[in-house]
Amino acid sequence: MKSAVILISGRGSNMQALLEAKTGLDFRAVLSNRPEAKGLAWAAARGIATRTVDHKAHAARESFDAALADAVEAFGPDYVFLAGFMRILTEGFIRRFPHRILNIHPSLLPAFPGLHTHRRALAAGVKLHGATVHFVTPALDHGPILVQAAVPVLSGDTEESLAERVLAQEHRIYPMAARWLAQDRVEFRGADVVQPKGTGVSSDWVVSPRDSC
Repeated sequence: MKSAVILISGRGSNMQALLEAKTGLDFRAVLSNRPEAKGLAWAAARGIATRTVDHKAHAARESFDAALADAVEAFGPDYVFLAGFMRILTEGFIRRFPHRILNIHPSLLPAFPGLHTHRRALAAGVKLHGATVHFVTPALDHGPILVQAAVPVLSGDTEESLAERVLAQEHRIYPMAARWLAQDRVEFRGADVVQPKGTGVSSDWVVSPRDSC
């Protein structure tokens, strides 16, 4: 059975979605850079090992990332899932886990990388918004895309209402991606293209809210 750990910084709703779904992955631990992260207590209450590597205890990003990588490696995971982990990882961390770190981002990448994605989508007047599961590379929010989910942008949408609909899709496609990994259905085609095997779809597959997991 393939294994994974999850990195969080807050309540970890995507962490909860991963741990509650039947993905076939052995989630060995939840780690956070914030001791007060509410998701740690949620995971611990369900028998999941938890660890904290406080970024405030490190003067430099490189020092923190080295300590975090050591903590991750102690669990021997095949994959690392970022679930609301609010730190930009250094290249040194990412190079220790090549093709093994996944992130879920609240936009249809490459559109709106970075923060405040829903606000920026509304300001841009786009008609479709959504979420993306991608592999992490040193280029922020530009790693190979595994799966995306799209939602329509409605005329009366606020930042909060749009975020709520996108989050519901995040909770669907992140466990979907985890299931593909557990089933060894993910393959890289070159450095920048990844595709789920056996689906007959391209790496930028868009999942609508009606599609089945």
